[in-house]
Amino acid sequence: MSNLPHIRLTPDEYLAAERRATHKSEYVAGEVFAMSGATLRHSLIATNIAAELRQCLKGRDCTVHASDLRVRNAAGNHFYPDVVVVCGEPAYADDHRDTILNPILIVEVLSDSTQDYDRGGKFAQYRQLASLQEYLVVAQTAPHVEHHTRQADGCWLLHETSDLTAVLMLTSIGCQLPLAEMYDKVTFAVANPVEGATP
Repeated sequence: MSNLPHIRLTPDEYLAAERRATHKSEYVAGEVFAMSGATLRHSLIATNIAAELRQCLKGRDCTVHASDLRVRNAAGNHFYPDVVVVCGEPAYADDHRDTILNPILIVEVLSDSTQDYDRGGKFAQYRQLASLQEYLVVAQTAPHVEHHTRQADGCWLLHETSDLTAVLMLTSIGCQLPLAEMYDKVTFAVANPVEGATP
């Protein structure tokens, strides 16, 4: 994700431009950030997760969206998470009905260019979403998931695992998400460490 130079817009100006654009950009504090293309591993992991969640949520009042659904937080910043789950009636930012305000679960698959931001600044932005109950940060260079869960007091609890036999319990949507399915058919580079992990 790279900053587009010399562009400062209001949220409404950003949305008007984004709806005409041929590529996706995110918006934070008046600045517009162009999104780069995903690697094969990144795409496969996100697709695996979305497929597992869709299967779990069949017949229930929840929908799963992969990468193209725009999310806006309380500060008016806009993002395209890799996977989003919305339960109940979607709350839209405006009559265009293409930007939602009430995701319950968000998943971001890490890449070299965004890993620090996904863990820090972007998570801080997502925490402004009152509806958000769980946030997954998923590595693509090795099996590793950071599972953040909002507690009753508003604090967030972090659980990490690199065990391919582990199963994540997504309590907000009543689903189980096996790491083996998240990383199905994903080939890892030899001795390639988890993004950002301490040796």
